[in-house]
Amino acid sequence: MDERKTSSRDALVVDDTPYETTFTRKFRERAVYRQADPKLVPAHIPGVIREVRVSPGDAVRWGQGLVILEAMKMQNDITAPRDGVVRAVHVRPGQMVPKGFVLLEFEE
Repeated sequence: MDERKTSSRDALVVDDTPYETTFTRKFRERAVYRQADPKLVPAHIPGVIREVRVSPGDAVRWGQGLVILEAMKMQNDITAPRDGVVRAVHVRPGQMVPKGFVLLEFEE
């Protein structure tokens, strides 16, 4: 009797071309990709809020500075990912935020 594990093969399709492969456990257990909500501005790294430059109701343009987030002694300028009107600000100076924390929201 052969005691070797038989590997199950998986199918992967890239540009309409199927490939036979074996997925790793890490790949199988990965989080499902979700499109980012364009109305939310999350913290991409954990840190401390040093300055909030906008208030609810402010009209902002793409690239305008919204919040200064300090991480590892570096000041990170969080900028507007699009033109819009600020609906809500969820942070205040001195607040520590984890990665993914929603800093502010835009109106539709």
